[in-house]
Amino acid sequence: MIRAYKFLMRPTARQTVALGELLRDHCSLYNGALQERRDAYRHTSRTTVRYGMQSAQLKDIRAFDPERQGRWSFSSQQATLRRLDKAFAAFFRRVTAGRTPGYPRFRGVNWFDTVEFPKDGDGCRWDSTPHDRVTRVRFQGIGHVKVNQHRPVVGKVKTVSVKREGRKWFVVLTAEQDQPQPLPATGSMVGIDLGIASFLTDSGGVHIPNPRHARKAAAKLQAAQQALSRLPRCKAKNRTHNHQRAVEKVAALHGKVRRQRLDHAHKTALALVRAHDFIAHEDLKIRNMNKTPAPKPDPEVPGSFLPNGAAAKVALNRSIADAGWGEFLAILNAKAESAGREVMAVDPRNTSRRCPECGHTAKENRLTQEKFHCVSCGHQAHADKVGALNVLRAGLVRRNAPPA
Repeated sequence: MIRAYKFLMRPTARQTVALGELLRDHCSLYNGALQERRDAYRHTSRTTVRYGMQSAQLKDIRAFDPERQGRWSFSSQQATLRRLDKAFAAFFRRVTAGRTPGYPRFRGVNWFDTVEFPKDGDGCRWDSTPHDRVTRVRFQGIGHVKVNQHRPVVGKVKTVSVKREGRKWFVVLTAEQDQPQPLPATGSMVGIDLGIASFLTDSGGVHIPNPRHARKAAAKLQAAQQALSRLPRCKAKNRTHNHQRAVEKVAALHGKVRRQRLDHAHKTALALVRAHDFIAHEDLKIRNMNKTPAPKPDPEVPGSFLPNGAAAKVALNRSIADAGWGEFLAILNAKAESAGREVMAVDPRNTSRRCPECGHTAKENRLTQEKFHCVSCGHQAHADKVGALNVLRAGLVRRNAPPA
């Protein structure tokens, strides 16, 4: 299996400048390759330029511009061209599926924050043996950079990436390792119901509160964004230090919220994986849940619209994004795979309306957000617990179903 590691780097002032130039030159290569594809399609009988053709031009590009392109790793530049090729492949896939295409866009220097080295030892070298108790990673054109390695890297390092987040620099490794030993069996099975009022409720009735990190930081974020908006708008090369500090403050607040959300998701998923052998959850279509309601034209007054609940939906979408369900489920599946646990996604329809005692399904069973009262048998319980029980039962049915 492949596992990723992310470590903070501590470059010197000279190395920080060189890392910035590394991102700048790879960004220039990405934008140049994108421009070539656009021009070829528009002006030369819609000719398609592919990765192989652009990769073959790298040798001439490096010879023509040795100061900006020739000093970096050839394989890292190939990885940048593959990145563009994947963006076009995704674009054509969305076109075929009838979704919003999203044509690949040019990247600004501040948006291009990652450079990948496809093979350890080709343009980079991860040194797992610390020198003077300090781990280092070497990059072509930059040198040996100190790394704050807070945990050991298990397995053989396959790829190495440089990533910039604000003013911090990180090295991201992917290592190939053997399948880890599964955790001891507990004999426990659980269903979980994700929500807004409570982040998670399991079939045993345990509620994990929703931390609402973004809501807690909303006041600080609003003040920082207002301070940024009051500064005069100008081109990037003419921006003042005050503007840069305001941008960094907003980015730092968003980064803190993201780290808090990740930390909560990791701890919650780890607790579930350690305690249960089988975990069932709802197969949520989060993208569909976040869609804005369609406008309702007023048939009596042309050009005007009827209320459609858009304001309330905006608040709900903000709460769904703040909960981070998709991120949590991805982490849960990754941890379960490493621990030898089984995770099952089930159809979420009517899970909170079906009575776990008699099986009667009706909209009237769920009186409020919290109260469940079956109109058929009179069973009463917390609505989220009822949903988790139904999710667990549906997961067990699907788990034990004979193969088609």
